[in-house]
Amino acid sequence: MAKYARQYWTLYLLLLLPMVYFLVFKYTPMVNILIAFKDYNITKSVWEMPWADNNGFKYFIKIFSTRDFLIALRNTITLNLLDLVCGFPAPILLALLLNELTFKKFKRFTQTVAYMPHFLSWIIISGMALQLFAPTGGLVNILLNKLGLSSIPFLNSEPHWVFSYIILGIWQSIGWNTIIYLAALTGISPELYEAASVDGAGRLRKIWSITLPGLKSTIIVLLIMNLGRILGSEFDRPYALSNNLVKDVSNVIATYVYTNGIKGQQFSLTTAVGLFQSVVCVFFLLIANWLAEKFGERGIW
Repeated sequence: MAKYARQYWTLYLLLLLPMVYFLVFKYTPMVNILIAFKDYNITKSVWEMPWADNNGFKYFIKIFSTRDFLIALRNTITLNLLDLVCGFPAPILLALLLNELTFKKFKRFTQTVAYMPHFLSWIIISGMALQLFAPTGGLVNILLNKLGLSSIPFLNSEPHWVFSYIILGIWQSIGWNTIIYLAALTGISPELYEAASVDGAGRLRKIWSITLPGLKSTIIVLLIMNLGRILGSEFDRPYALSNNLVKDVSNVIATYVYTNGIKGQQFSLTTAVGLFQSVVCVFFLLIANWLAEKFGERGIW
């Protein structure tokens, strides 16, 4: 080992910089997790702050007795499950469709158009959504009215808002996630398709018997990672699309932390929320990885 280290010392030197980065910016700040168990005081260090009541679990007890947090927890799980059920298969289907196209220029054009929304911020997307789906001046509702149909409150009614939230999320991410599956498809040997053609297999049979099994390992890894984020929530998407009429379904953990932590200055409370969220996400990640290995599939480690 020492001989190998002396021979390739430059590689270890290059590895030093990312190790320092993770140590300084990822691991050292984890000391502040203790704030969840203490009464926050801006004038004192985390070691000097007094421990909270109930053996330090004061704020954990408080968040689970707070109605707003329970609503945010419910909304986070609901929206993430809908994203998983509706959004996870979408890039797989798009990748299968693109893989079947024989006209390469049209295939590249379609792929480019599909992943361009990924580079738009949710502030821009929310502005576009308001212009398209506004109940009175939105382009979609104007067309519906001209056809003699009534307006649809896409962003002002709770069921319609959830539907619009999921659809916009799929539209924004479908193209970018498709790239991963298209890259995995390049690893499938063309000889398998040729042999299937000789045996008389049609396109659907080739997709079912060759393409999907070739994508199985990629699908499982991405599914595990998505299950690990089942209690996580992005801030910009629900915050940008939300309004007072739908706050009972749009308020998620991320917006709850922003409202109560940054604006409400309850730092111990929101640190407890973040710690609870992280622990549950790790639990789901471990369970999903264990199930994948139990059924004979390769996990993420």
